[in-house]
Amino acid sequence: MTTPLSDKIKNIIRHNGPLSITDYFAICLADPEHGYYMTREPFGRTGDFITAPEISQLFGEMLGIFMVHAWQQHGSPLENVRLVEIGPGRGTLMLDMLRVISKLAPQLFDAAHVHLVETSERLRGVQRITLESYSAKVSWFGDFEEVPEGFTLLIANELFDAIPIRQFVKTPTGFRERLVTLDANDELAFGVGVATIDPAVLPAPPGHEPEGTIFEIAPARQAVMQTLSERLRHHGGTAAIIDYGTMVTSYGDTLQAVLRHQFDDPLAHPGEADLTSHVDFEDLAKVARASGVQINGCLRQGDFLYGLGIAERASRLAKDKPFEQQKLIAAAVDRLAGEGAGKMGELFKVMAVSSPNVPLAPFRKID
Repeated sequence: MTTPLSDKIKNIIRHNGPLSITDYFAICLADPEHGYYMTREPFGRTGDFITAPEISQLFGEMLGIFMVHAWQQHGSPLENVRLVEIGPGRGTLMLDMLRVISKLAPQLFDAAHVHLVETSERLRGVQRITLESYSAKVSWFGDFEEVPEGFTLLIANELFDAIPIRQFVKTPTGFRERLVTLDANDELAFGVGVATIDPAVLPAPPGHEPEGTIFEIAPARQAVMQTLSERLRHHGGTAAIIDYGTMVTSYGDTLQAVLRHQFDDPLAHPGEADLTSHVDFEDLAKVARASGVQINGCLRQGDFLYGLGIAERASRLAKDKPFEQQKLIAAAVDRLAGEGAGKMGELFKVMAVSSPNVPLAPFRKID
């Protein structure tokens, strides 16, 4: 099956040669005319996937609690406080966070300027509707570097998985860059280019991996992490990064497409399926540490949420509710924090970084 974007990509390849995975990834998501995030409503039951904030208000409430805690650990500043979310989806997470912050820390709520970093005009419109009751506090920016300077509390939920990667595949002549090209039937297919990778970045000295082994790097993710870290280092604050991925750098092909809540061939429906890959949190942590900020820690999402009290909050939320609603609340907690297929507690990780060094629960202090 062809899509308008697949025809466009084929023409690019015919005229300019094969595309890197980075370029293919970026075109699929951000092409101005046919890109996934420019044309579709990806979130929710009618979209292609459901993010944690859409599952239950409990997720945003726990993040709100965490941000209040971080603000207090930083000394409760009241000047130039920036509450920032990059890639805010439908605005649901920020809505739930602001509700909690307004109750737990009215001074923080009054002092904070809410800044949403969003490139899609269509999604900005959705966010404006969601956050209408807080409209006087909210500003939008197309790039994080446009956000005014100041003490920063930042949330990035499922941001890094949507930033393009490069892939290298093991061949008889070493690791070569994986490309998107055209096969004999003029269909999109994976191929191999001539570019190689510095062996020093591999998880182990190369030599014993079978042919076809794939290794992924993400220079664009590193650049975003460096920019966030430098903002914290210069102006103080904390960032919470939440995504699915691994805590240890390893081999493996994690490029994936999701269409109507089902996994899809990444080459099958360009522009109509969401394209992502797993996040290497060890690599992000190296970048942050090199930028001079503190790594508070990295936890599985389930451990993070339970550590912040999601079970207790769910119990209070369910109190005096009809039995069916109580079951729905319990099921939401299990999906957000539980382990196993279809649950987010183990696959998703939460990493917090801060500057200056402050202890942040539920992370254990790292020397």
